[in-house]
Amino acid sequence: MTEHRLGIIMNGVTGRMGTNQHLIRSILEFMKDGGIKLDNGDTVMPDPILVGRSAEKIEALAKKHGVGRWTTDLDGAIANRGDTLFFDSASTNLRAELLRKAIDAGKDIYCEKPSASTLHDAIEVYQRAEKAGVRHGVVQDKIFLPGLQKMKTLMDEGFFGRLLSVKIDFGYWVFEGDWRQSQRPSWNYRKEDGGGIILDMMPHWRYVLDNTFGGVKSISCLGRVNIDKRWDENAKPYDSDADDASYALVELEGGAVAQIFASWCTRVRKDDLVTFHADGTQGAAVAGLTKCYTQDRAATPSPIWNPDEPQTIPFFDTWQEYGSEMKFDNGFKTEWEMFIRSLYEDEPFHWNLREGAKGVQLAEAAMQSWQERRWIDIDEVPA
Repeated sequence: MTEHRLGIIMNGVTGRMGTNQHLIRSILEFMKDGGIKLDNGDTVMPDPILVGRSAEKIEALAKKHGVGRWTTDLDGAIANRGDTLFFDSASTNLRAELLRKAIDAGKDIYCEKPSASTLHDAIEVYQRAEKAGVRHGVVQDKIFLPGLQKMKTLMDEGFFGRLLSVKIDFGYWVFEGDWRQSQRPSWNYRKEDGGGIILDMMPHWRYVLDNTFGGVKSISCLGRVNIDKRWDENAKPYDSDADDASYALVELEGGAVAQIFASWCTRVRKDDLVTFHADGTQGAAVAGLTKCYTQDRAATPSPIWNPDEPQTIPFFDTWQEYGSEMKFDNGFKTEWEMFIRSLYEDEPFHWNLREGAKGVQLAEAAMQSWQERRWIDIDEVPA
């Protein structure tokens, strides 16, 4: 049996998600486990080189986790023929340019969403990768969440009957950074840096809807800038001009309607930071990050509206946990493994740059809807 070395250029992994999910929970775990076993018995051993703008940060990260290679020279890393896969999770507004550079150097591509800041760039990057003949994928981590995988199983089994509606409720309070440190990077709240909750989260909702509930047909969206002043990582105030909340209605193929609430200016009183609630003629389900609860037709309560009397039905108690025996690995790691396998086993990888472009398309349509105050139809993304 053969061990294949896979040199991975990992750009922008000093951030929270890049470090925790892509480096530690995915690539380093593969290395610790002895690599990824292929169906033919061969093994793929990742060999990452960490790339960042701050030598101090990237060196410290590499030393902390025992990664032997790091650099601040991104161009030099891309030019190295020994490293064949380029991964990017740096800031959104630089992504398309970096992907083009890596594609032109013949690298396979795996990147965070969104794959670009505009639909034009996202499609151009996808078509460039196709023309160059490189393999490509985009992170679509939420469809691999245990809660949503359980929801998908229910959909596939026909549990809901005819699907009527989907409610996505996402958000929490992100502190401004003055008296309590913000939980998110400051660039998220600056337009010029590619910030904004619509561009950040709408690509997630696109692939969740497409892969779990039904294809997207049209959208109506309203955005808001609720907090217009925040403090950055150095405790300096800045104007936060990017949208920090969005409210959308999405029409799905098959007739169901999705309501999407996303906000960094809301307090949490629900089971999780994000919940997905699907209602159908035969039953309903609510999923969070890990758990999923169902209520079928027979178990549905029959409440009567009476504002003069306290509610006597314990609604939460009428739901049953579903799939508690199901076991799932980390979603980021799962998709990383699927993509790496596709490089060696010549299997198609569904969540590619075209799928990434669909996410950018929905974000762009949401922004257009907000600006023009109207419904926007979603066309087919060119192949």
